[in-house]
Amino acid sequence: MLVLELGYNKLSGFIPTSIGGLRNLQSLGLSSNKLGGPISESLCDLERLYNLFLGLNKLHGSIPSCLGNITSLGYLWLHSNKLSSAIPSTLWNLKDILKIDLSSNHLHNSHAIDVGNLRSLLKLNLSRNLLTGDILSTFGGLQTLVSLDLSNNILHGHIPESFDGLISLEFLDLCNNNLSGVIPKSLEKLLYLKYFNVSFNRLEGEIPSKGCFSNFSSTSFMKNYALCGPPRLLVPPCKNDIHKNSQMIILHAFRYGLPTIGIVVVLTVLTIMYRRCQRRSTTLPIKDDLLSLKTPRRISHAELSRATNGFEESNMLGSGSFGYVYKGRLSDGMEVAIKVFNLQTEGAFRSFDVECDAMRNIVHRNIVKVITCCSSVDFKALVLDYMSNGNLEKWLHSEICFLDIIQRVDIMIDVAGAIEHLHNGHPTPIIHCDIKPRNILLDEDMVAHVGDFGVAKLLGEGEVMKQTMTLATIGYMAQEFGSAGIVSIKSDVYSYGIVLIETFTKKKPTDNVFVEEESIRHWMERSLPKGAIEIADVDLLRREDEYMVVKANCISSIMELALNCSAELPEERKDMKDVVVELKKIKQRLLNNIQHF
Repeated sequence: MLVLELGYNKLSGFIPTSIGGLRNLQSLGLSSNKLGGPISESLCDLERLYNLFLGLNKLHGSIPSCLGNITSLGYLWLHSNKLSSAIPSTLWNLKDILKIDLSSNHLHNSHAIDVGNLRSLLKLNLSRNLLTGDILSTFGGLQTLVSLDLSNNILHGHIPESFDGLISLEFLDLCNNNLSGVIPKSLEKLLYLKYFNVSFNRLEGEIPSKGCFSNFSSTSFMKNYALCGPPRLLVPPCKNDIHKNSQMIILHAFRYGLPTIGIVVVLTVLTIMYRRCQRRSTTLPIKDDLLSLKTPRRISHAELSRATNGFEESNMLGSGSFGYVYKGRLSDGMEVAIKVFNLQTEGAFRSFDVECDAMRNIVHRNIVKVITCCSSVDFKALVLDYMSNGNLEKWLHSEICFLDIIQRVDIMIDVAGAIEHLHNGHPTPIIHCDIKPRNILLDEDMVAHVGDFGVAKLLGEGEVMKQTMTLATIGYMAQEFGSAGIVSIKSDVYSYGIVLIETFTKKKPTDNVFVEEESIRHWMERSLPKGAIEIADVDLLRREDEYMVVKANCISSIMELALNCSAELPEERKDMKDVVVELKKIKQRLLNNIQHF
């Protein structure tokens, strides 16, 4: 046997040691299953192995150092598991390997990572681990490297000047580390670099401006210690720019005969500006960001009152048990949503504290950003990113709104990615506890963002479940949550499954028919065998549609996924990382089939 491909199934248990007896095996694919236990050292007996795909499982323990002896390896994919050892240094001796992905584990390093021998490497992804230490200059010798992702670790030291030797590099992500020093100007030589991210570090100095850097936006550099550069990057101007401006003004002053006292006034003003910029570069590195690296700056009640015309009713976006949400415009022109808490409501103080804490710990493109907060004895409010297209509930149940099938799939992929990040993107899993269409907000590009963390929970290290008295929303709440107050990450998966059903059927779990007779999940389980045309939103799927069969197959696949997410027993529900993969596969099949028509 040359190839053994069993990926994307529901295989559980350990990897059989007998696989090591398949001495001629060249490709082993076991990705996207539920395999647990350690990686068997018997795999090291596969001396001709070229592909080893074990990603998206529940493998734990160490990476066998003997994998470094399989000199034929071209692809090593161990991402999205629970591996917790040091990365064996033997892996860096696989001089002919092409791609390595060890991301989203709990791996650490006993020594600095030395990849200098990997002269054929195209992709290296070590993100979302616990790597520490400096980035060695030997990385710069990888002239074939196209993609390098070291983000979301604890790396420190400087970005090596030798990175200018990565002449084939197209993707470089170093965000969410503790890197310091400057961004080397030599990186301007990387002609093919299309994606660059050094946000959430402690970098300082001038941002390079030539070559590939002319194409990068402010999101590549946000939340650093003291970066400076052009206004479009939302950082303070550099000292040299201020000096140049002052010289120009003085030259103009002499040229046009400005009196001496005028020159003195100009120099005084420029000195004040310079000192303010110096202070700002260490306290507010981003123009529109009201947060420091660790502690959020509070905004005053008076500022919020001005932003909303005195909390005028015409500016109200919505209300709930927590209080009210207003649209506002801050003094710098930024549009925001302002969530004002009703402090008479039980749990309001805790809800405010939880969401304030969220802004320091949760950063993801599909999670609503909490910009800052306002807190006094009798007034508490959060300032959030404004989402111009409202929430998913409006788009599903309003007579004047409509989402096509691609938009609905994209929105649910966005939401799944956000929940997966909450569950797996932090050392301590975060449980949202109230996933529902009203808490899924849509920006101007119809990108979905999960919001409202007022009842979110943190699972302590080693905890599988936690008991809580928090009440989520009836209909979206898992049975074990509602009856016994037991919450786990599987509670969010259940809620997501219900939202998935609602998104494609336009039926709410709180509709009278479900409250009185059966749950929306039981209805879906009974109705799905009859075909998608019987269950889908009538505006989404019509018999006369050109792509009716293709759409129906897509919706049926999504509803099967929804049933797997909302299984009655928590242990039978899918992991969110698998949900993301499955939804993306369903979308790709849909697009491929439409193109073939």
